[in-house]
Amino acid sequence: MRTSLHDLLRDAAAAWPDAPALTYRDETITYADAWAGATGAAVLLRGLGLERGDRVAIFLEKRIEAVLAMFAATAAGGMFVPINHVLKSAQVAHILTDSGARVLVTSGDRLGHLAADLAGTAVEHVIVVGAMPSTAPTRAVHSWSTAQAASTAGEGVVDAIDLDPAAILYTSGSTGSPKGVVLSHRNLIVGAESVSTYLGNTSADVILSVLPLSFDAGLSQVTTAFSVGAHCVLVNYLLARDVPKLCARHGVTGITGVPPLWLQLIDAAWPDAAAQSLRYFANTGGRMPRAALERLRAIFPGATPFLMYGLTEAFRSTYLDPAEIDRRPDSIGKAIPNAQILVLRHDGTPCAPGEEGELVHRGALVTLGYWGDPVRTAERYRPIARSAGPWRSAEVAVWSGDTVVADDEGFLYFVGRRDDMIKTSGYRVSPTEIEEAAYSTGMVRDAVAFGIPDDALGQRIVLVATPATADVETDALNTALRQRLPLYMVPGRIELRSHLHRSPNGKFDRNLIKAEVHA
Repeated sequence: MRTSLHDLLRDAAAAWPDAPALTYRDETITYADAWAGATGAAVLLRGLGLERGDRVAIFLEKRIEAVLAMFAATAAGGMFVPINHVLKSAQVAHILTDSGARVLVTSGDRLGHLAADLAGTAVEHVIVVGAMPSTAPTRAVHSWSTAQAASTAGEGVVDAIDLDPAAILYTSGSTGSPKGVVLSHRNLIVGAESVSTYLGNTSADVILSVLPLSFDAGLSQVTTAFSVGAHCVLVNYLLARDVPKLCARHGVTGITGVPPLWLQLIDAAWPDAAAQSLRYFANTGGRMPRAALERLRAIFPGATPFLMYGLTEAFRSTYLDPAEIDRRPDSIGKAIPNAQILVLRHDGTPCAPGEEGELVHRGALVTLGYWGDPVRTAERYRPIARSAGPWRSAEVAVWSGDTVVADDEGFLYFVGRRDDMIKTSGYRVSPTEIEEAAYSTGMVRDAVAFGIPDDALGQRIVLVATPATADVETDALNTALRQRLPLYMVPGRIELRSHLHRSPNGKFDRNLIKAEVHA
């Protein structure tokens, strides 16, 4: 019985020891090697005094050591905190501070950029992958390579119960800085088993991992592969033309992406070998345009398309049965295995077919809440009336903040978000975080950020601002924002105005500002 995340890797190493587990660039390791590497790093972590529930932050590009560090953290009794490698140092420092991570796993060059920001964090130890930095920060620094000689048999692995916290995934919130969603071992195990069930994954699959490990769908590519002994090929930033080459080289059978990636892949040259090996392709992080879906089906005539919907607070939620795609291509489908999706009114009563309501997710994939934030946790994680009874306490479900509608057959359709979150390139982006970055440049007096529909990105980010001085230009502001924000957060359109509309209570009239931009 699997009760700990690392059971996925341990079981796979026992069942398929010589099978390829992970590939990064020209390096491939087997499941036996992966388990030995993860447990060796776990021994190092325990030697550094890691205690049950302590956080291990991982700030690396997507590579073999990043994956092994996640499983090492849970094997040592801790929790892992994957940090998107495209984030800037200030954002990384926020995650380190908020999570209270005691250990940071990173590379020497990344550590050099972070050294000044570590001062205000709880990080006590840094484990460096690759070359050691030329100048060490005021923290104990250790080499990842020494950890790999520490253990080869998994001695002393700390097992958890399935409700123990295993990871914190940081996702943008509508009110500013990213918030940490706490996932249990149960969430991760059930998620892997559920997704692999409806995708039909087996040990014969080769999964191309193109999404960040800090993104729930990206992490799912690894856990899903490990749950069935599949081969996971890790990829970081890539050009569209590189994907067909990788698919042909490794015989890739499955890819999960976001709409902007799929729209690029449509125009790539696909040799027959690359296209024919693909068994399925899946979309998440936004609606797939119909025209794009049809072109992908033409490129991959033998592949099954899966259209999915998920939110970090519930890991995965729905998928559309491929048999229904021609009948209802705009649907996000029904609940994935071992989950129930409800459409509820504000008072918690169920909506009728055709009536708009909030998507509410219940079941084993409901995460544990927001790290260190009971107020926001209480807002999003709430009881549902139908679960209470004289013999049990009320069950907590995730209220997604997304408005959906169900048809007469129970198929769900996405309507929109109830908050101001921007959904772009598969990411959820906080308008406040963009506005704060604009203010930090010293170049603007007022700033309002929002998203507008975009066929390629889902939503394109717009920033409307008043300049602090008469000589401020949009190009200069854009350059300054690129220095402060990861590329996916940089506004695709900046407008400078003499003033921004305000409501009677003095707040920015976001609806009027947005309407003017659309006009």
